[in-house]
Amino acid sequence: MTHEQTPSAALDAILEREPDKVSGVWIFRGTRVPVTAFFENLKDGATIDQFLEWFPGVSRNQVEDLLDYELTVLNQLAS
Repeated sequence: MTHEQTPSAALDAILEREPDKVSGVWIFRGTRVPVTAFFENLKDGATIDQFLEWFPGVSRNQVEDLLDYELTVLNQLAS
């Protein structure tokens, strides 16, 4: 996420959700990879590099921007 983008603009740039794509779940933009797949793989011990290898349609920038977004949201909740 660049400093010029608002958190929601950054999220719109990396994720999408449409009823006719993957049952309407949040996916990485331009792919059919659910965002939940990323977090479930991390929870199960995978590294970011492994995830990117397993899901080559997802870019490192998308993953890093998603993590930046989540940190922003957590920081806002804490304040």
